[in-house]
Amino acid sequence: SIRLPRTLLGLIVGGALAVAGASMQGLFRNPLADPSIIGVSSGAALGAGIAIVLGGLLFAGAPSLIQSYSISILAFAGGVLSTWLVYKVGTTGNGTSVATMLLAGVAINALAGAGMGMLNYVADDTMLRNLTFWQMGSLGGATWDLVIICATLLVPVILILGRYGLVLNALLLGESEARHLGIDVQKVKLKLIFLTALAVGVSVSVSGVIGFVGLVVPHLIRLAVGPDHRILLPASAM
Repeated sequence: SIRLPRTLLGLIVGGALAVAGASMQGLFRNPLADPSIIGVSSGAALGAGIAIVLGGLLFAGAPSLIQSYSISILAFAGGVLSTWLVYKVGTTGNGTSVATMLLAGVAINALAGAGMGMLNYVADDTMLRNLTFWQMGSLGGATWDLVIICATLLVPVILILGRYGLVLNALLLGESEARHLGIDVQKVKLKLIFLTALAVGVSVSVSGVIGFVGLVVPHLIRLAVGPDHRILLPASAM
């Protein structure tokens, strides 16, 4: 069946993006935040663009299995690398500043956009068409192998993020208040950012850039069930 793998992949990817978006909105205490705010989506897009335009040179002589998944590999690597850069820029000896990470994410998004513009300029017609379709997002390449890989990686991430409901509720009060409640805020930030980067990096690497899921779905769920992250996170995954 062609439709069943696409349906299952859409459910897994959509759930991962929605939970990641709800987590970022809680971490940044900003209802307009989504996973792209830490640069993971734009970094993954740039990695995929490099694979599409320069993959013939970069993966020449590589095993056929690696060549067939070259776009996914570089997309995931680009997403993780951009997230790491944002985290390093936002982290000082006094901890991780959410405001600095936000600004760093905007800068990374701009740089990745410039890189994509350069790739669009040097790409031929076939490459340009592939770039355009990939940036639009698609589940057309879904196979049972991809579904199994994504389920293995993303379902545990969704379940782990779902356990941070109480912590995110405390962070809504402010970082100082969360520390007084016994929460290691720095460690929580690192874990949430890592899990979000993993969820979005894997999702974007197999489906392309699917916008607004991480932003809109938590809003819709919040209207229905309220702001309690203990309910919001698992409900967003559904």
